[in-house]
Amino acid sequence: MPAYYARDTWVVIAAFNEAWAIGNVIGGLTSEGYRVIVVDDGSADDTAVVAADHGAIVIKHPFNLGQGAAMQTGLEAALLNGAEFIVTFDADGQHRASDVPQLVTALVKHRAHFALGSRFLDLPAVNLPPLRRVLLLLAAVFTRITSGLKVTDAHNGLRAMTRKGALCIRLRQNRMAHASEILNQIANCGLRYVEVPVTIEYNQYSMAKGQKSRDLLMILLDLFARRLHQ
Repeated sequence: MPAYYARDTWVVIAAFNEAWAIGNVIGGLTSEGYRVIVVDDGSADDTAVVAADHGAIVIKHPFNLGQGAAMQTGLEAALLNGAEFIVTFDADGQHRASDVPQLVTALVKHRAHFALGSRFLDLPAVNLPPLRRVLLLLAAVFTRITSGLKVTDAHNGLRAMTRKGALCIRLRQNRMAHASEILNQIANCGLRYVEVPVTIEYNQYSMAKGQKSRDLLMILLDLFARRLHQ
């Protein structure tokens, strides 16, 4: 990625009780020249302190509002700071800073407004449990049917967007539902998107922090039920 892209790129991280992992996550991003905004969503631990110590701009929610609300706060803050490109990034170490250049470069190369990371294109998801793989693929099928977007990975938190793309996003849902909301809003805005292969690394910490497969199934059923009542 050209140096000027890095200077124009802000990374938004929604974090809840991530003091153990977030320092390394931020360090990997700032070492590449990205500016990082961490939205501490009512953490009970030292997430905010660790994030600030590692060079992030920290915004604190007084209590836990959910990942969707935290992400919206971060997007708005990045826009206010003049970001031309915004990357959303998980706090638990599943994502790799080395994938950010491919996402931002794809925006420029394809004149797209959204570059959506996919763990099901060319690169493997490391240690992805089989049941979770099935549920994620079902979520992608559901998204194709309901939104018309031809995506292979509907619930990947690693994505990039241009300033114009970010201005279209207004998140109100949480957890997996907010990922579906983003895709629906991309479809409704009619802006150009592209998928980019990224590596998602599942480790013991991220699996313990993340959603269980049972939770993913329940959210899928809830999304289906909401669709039926629209």
